[in-house]
Amino acid sequence: MKDPNGITIDLSALVHNLRQVRRLIGDHVKIMAVVKADAYGHGLEAVARALESEMVHFFGVSFLNEAIRLKNRGIATPVILLGGVRTREECQRVVELGLTPVIYDLRAAELLHEESRRAGRKTAVHLKVDTGMGRLGISCEDIGLFSERIMALKGLRIEALLSHLSSADEEEKAFTAGQIRHFNAAVETVRSKGARLSLNSLANSAGIMAHKDAHFQMVRPGIMLYGGLPSPEFESPVELRPAMHFRGRVLQVRDLPHGTPVSYGRTYRVEGTRRMAVLSAGYENGLSRNMSNRGQVLIKGKRAPIAGKVCMNLTVCDITGHPQISPGDEAVFLGAQGRERITGDDMAAWTGTISYEVFCAIGHRNEKEYVS
Repeated sequence: MKDPNGITIDLSALVHNLRQVRRLIGDHVKIMAVVKADAYGHGLEAVARALESEMVHFFGVSFLNEAIRLKNRGIATPVILLGGVRTREECQRVVELGLTPVIYDLRAAELLHEESRRAGRKTAVHLKVDTGMGRLGISCEDIGLFSERIMALKGLRIEALLSHLSSADEEEKAFTAGQIRHFNAAVETVRSKGARLSLNSLANSAGIMAHKDAHFQMVRPGIMLYGGLPSPEFESPVELRPAMHFRGRVLQVRDLPHGTPVSYGRTYRVEGTRRMAVLSAGYENGLSRNMSNRGQVLIKGKRAPIAGKVCMNLTVCDITGHPQISPGDEAVFLGAQGRERITGDDMAAWTGTISYEVFCAIGHRNEKEYVS
């Protein structure tokens, strides 16, 4: 039997959002489309095919397994491994497939150099510099010496530096301005050592939308490609279209008398007689339990508040005053129905997270179909 729950991915929304990126960056800045984490839950291969048709310059993935999936599906666009490489076996595959890894570890660079020389090739690499994220990377103070050591490895070619903005979505701009200054200084330092650095990259989605001086030669749009915002409070300067739509079904409609407790823990009690709909999805499907007594769903084009705690496979909502609703009717958890829409950022605001987590949680757990 067909699962009552399912995701629809609108590929035309992805294309629209990519074109909005191009509006913001102009004609001379290249694009690395970030498709890691199964394209933020939207489906790696299908998303990559849609974006490749729009001539993005690179795809950014986390690790080798995602790159192999792309190459096995015939994706020709160059792929950058944002998480780098760790073992000799991974280095062998990187050289074989012509991938570009991010480098932040000298031992990994040495292994990659050895495998590149063995194959008679020169592998392009991007050096990760930490300008304030406090995560992967080489400190700005050490990047000069580190780059010299990499340049001594003749099997490698430094193509670019990259770093990551930690707070570009915040109203306070001083910290991001500092990161941009640090990145500029790192680029100048490494160029002074003889590297050309033609593809330097700093701006994520928030950087693209809010910090033009962070664009450099290449940008890395992620969440904005999928129609989400860097944070629920962020105001986009361009129109973004959500690509993911998640729907379930009404399983039962019940009239509950005053005082009836609903769902686990009796956190919700009916006031007066209320009509309730029991829906076919729960936290197994990626709906956060933090939506309990906070979130909303769409049924027959109207919002219905979630009543009680979200269960593993079921959610209850209050449909009192709605038009006639029957078992089998569609319930939209994410997406549009009629004139109403629930976005990933709505769900993020209800649950105290960000749309990235919403998309990944829902996308990894449900069957997808693709439309244009």
